[in-house]
Amino acid sequence: MASVLNVILPVFALILAGYLCRRAGILGPSAASEINRLVVWLCLPALLFEATATAVWAQIWQPQFILAYSLGTLAVFLLTLFWRLRRVGNLADASIQGLSASYANTGYMGIPLCLLVFGDEGLQPALIASLIVICVLFALAVVCIEVALQDEKNLPRATAKVLLALAKNPLVVAPLLGGLWALGGQPLPAPLHRFIDLLASATAPCALISLGLFLAHKQVGRSEGSVGLVLIKLIAHPLITWVLAFHVLQLPPMWAAAALLLSALPTGTGPYMLAEFYRRDAAVVSSTILLSTLGSLLSLSLCLLLLER
Repeated sequence: MASVLNVILPVFALILAGYLCRRAGILGPSAASEINRLVVWLCLPALLFEATATAVWAQIWQPQFILAYSLGTLAVFLLTLFWRLRRVGNLADASIQGLSASYANTGYMGIPLCLLVFGDEGLQPALIASLIVICVLFALAVVCIEVALQDEKNLPRATAKVLLALAKNPLVVAPLLGGLWALGGQPLPAPLHRFIDLLASATAPCALISLGLFLAHKQVGRSEGSVGLVLIKLIAHPLITWVLAFHVLQLPPMWAAAALLLSALPTGTGPYMLAEFYRRDAAVVSSTILLSTLGSLLSLSLCLLLLER
């Protein structure tokens, strides 16, 4: 319980800081959107570029773990996407809500938690899961949203518009450029690496403060569906991953335990960033992040208790 609290409390503190700054009038009504734009256009692309450009691919190539975590995460995303699409009737909103049910907070919470539970060995699965979440899952959601926002009826023209939009999207371009850099085998120049690292380090704090600013607006009565997304994130996601990691693929004990723990994490700020960036309703997403973070105190503690047996 203490290890979970050590990881979760700073998340709440940053959300609270944003909330209090807005309620006290220190930051204005447009601060949430402006800070989020900073994250989407500068901080998060730097994080995505750094993650792919500096990855040691020989070390992170763990096919069974990648398969277990990817299948569990993508299954939750797609199932929630189709469920919410039938309810809201809009692919863009359904994609963001599907992301809310599957986008685990692997970076800001997963890495420190795995280090606390597994020691230095826990860093490797946490980094792999972070790459899957912020590169594969995030990119898939962006593609779905871009497809939904196109009103072109001609298929070739619509495809061209989607590809052009993706080529202009920093969240898609950054990891691709990072991967190309990694293929060259050269380390990042020290000044450039430091610049990128400074921007990347600001991603989670700024996103969480922006979330707190948004919550201070009191979006009353507009967060229907968030409870269902929270239950999917904290129960269905780890349950599916547990079946895959422990029973289907039978991963080594540490890797299986890490997959379960990482899937039981609450929703990260990624869905909120996309909702704000694409000017979609962020009420359900923000509520899901807050409630899942609170609920993860119980779900993560339960997972740790089961893993000790």
